[in-house]
Formats: sequence, structure tokens, C-alpha cells
Amino acid sequence: YTHPDCKLHEMGEWHPESPQRLQAIEDQLISSRISQLLDYRDVPNVAEASLVAAIERVHSPEAIELVRANALALAKSGVAHYPLDADTFLNKYSWQAALRAVSAALTATDAVIAGELDNAFCSVRPPGHHATSAAPMGFCMFNNVAIAARHALEVHGLERVAIIDFDVHHGNGTEQAFLDDPRALMVSFFQHPFYPFSGIEAAPAHIINVPVPAYSGGDVVRKLVTEQWLPALHAHQPQMLFISAGFDAHREDDMGQMSLVEADYAWITQQMTQVAKQYAQGRIVSCLEGGYHLSALGRSVVAHLKVLAELE
Repeated sequence: YTHPDCKLHEMGEWHPESPQRLQAIEDQLISSRISQLLDYRDVPNVAEASLVAAIERVHSPEAIELVRANALALAKSGVAHYPLDADTFLNKYSWQAALRAVSAALTATDAVIAGELDNAFCSVRPPGHHATSAAPMGFCMFNNVAIAARHALEVHGLERVAIIDFDVHHGNGTEQAFLDDPRALMVSFFQHPFYPFSGIEAAPAHIINVPVPAYSGGDVVRKLVTEQWLPALHAHQPQMLFISAGFDAHREDDMGQMSLVEADYAWITQQMTQVAKQYAQGRIVSCLEGGYHLSALGRSVVAHLKVLAELE
């Protein structure tokens, strides 16, 4: 799932979270010769009121209005950007793009639960896993994965879901959203100490945070997935998996200092698809989070999608 609206949001030519990220993914899918094997779907134009109602399951009305009102004000004023924090900005298309990203996650969730698709990847931006209930932050407007997971629980009546986050940064917004909701198991690793400097506090049993030091590579990650993630996932027996698919832990991505490669992302995805097949009828919705070295991002998404689409 993707849509041109997601390329309209931009935060300045200098900003690493750029529209070129989605183009780099598209280019790599073509050059890898798997694009013709994938089912491409545009994100539908869902009614704004319906999307806002879904967003409100995770975010406060004030946080939603902060994005909406200031993006619309930019359209009238002609000013290029509005700062939400030191590194998160709106332009006049940001509300439109953020709604489309949420719509992608919700539409993918509906299609997968209906059995129309086995799984889905949402190539969308802005990303989401840092957005808290009260405020956008860390390049994120609304928490696409958290909204989709809450939709699966509240609208579709699932009893247990799992959220897998392999971004180099801790998904603080996702953890906050489900801190008191054991229906959602969250497993993550992330570089520490590093932005947003969270995820190291004591957490309930359904939040599995694994901080790792800079320069950690695939051996470290495969060990923690095997020893910490998988036992928790098997105990939880999720009926659907949601993936916050950040690829900025890649060794070529200077946003962080971890050392993963494409094969590591493929391996992680394989472990998650096996869990999904065992407990969740194979149901997975994956949403793009970070990943800022354009070539490494594109190659890593290809590796991720080859496993999801069973092309390897």
C-alpha cells in the first residue's frame, strides 16, 4: 500500500525524512525485479471523520488538531514550514499525508483480517512510532502501527496482537499507547543510549524492550530475538502481528550506529512470519518507520518483502 500524497509531506531539503525515501523503495523494487510480483494498491480516500475517529483511539484531540490546524494554516499563509519540535515540521500537505498514512495502515489491516491478503506492507510517510498520545515528535505525526493495532482490537474484536519494532530508535509512542493494555505484546530492540532516551525503565511483562549498545550487529540481534522475543511471542500467541519496520539500524545508515545488513532484516522477518503462521493465520501488517540511507533502505525493504511475499 502506498500513495503519492505521502510524498507531498516534506520538512526541508536538508531533512533526512524526505519524500525520496519512498522513491528509493520503488526504485529498488523495480531493479530487484520483484515489483511485478507484488500486488500494488493505492490507499483509498477514506472520509476524514472516520480516520480521525480511528486516530483518537491513540491520540488526544489536541494532538490531532495541532497537526490539522497548523498544516491548513500553512496552506493559507504561504509559509513553508511549521515546527512541531526541533526536528519535526509540517508543510501544507502534512495533514493530507498523515491521514493517507493512517488510511493505509487501517485499509491493510481490514484486508488482511478479511482474508483478502495474507499480509501487507505500507510504504508510507510520515512515520509513526514516536508519536505519543499528546504530541507528534521524532519525525512522526500519528502512530500508524498503534492506530492499526487498536483498530484490530476494538473494531475487529481480536483478543491478542503483537507489535514488533526493529527501528534503531525505541518506539516510545507505541509503548505508551499499550503500556496498560496487555492484549498487545510489544517486542523491540533499539540502540541505547540514543534518541528518544526511553525504553530502559521497568515495564510490564507485555512490553519487551531490549536496549543494545552502538555497533551491535546481526549476531547480537539474532540472539536477542531467539532468547527474548520469540519466547514472549509464543507465550502470547498473537492473532495478528504488526511490524514497525524501521531500517535505520543498517550499517550504512548514519542516523544510528548499529550494524545490521539486509540478511538480518530477512531473518527477523522469517521469524515473525513463522510466528504469524503458527498463531495468526499468517496475518501481518508492516508499516515503514525509519531508514535514511536511500540505497540501504531500498535494499532492506526488498529483503523484507521477499520474505513476506514468499519469493525466497
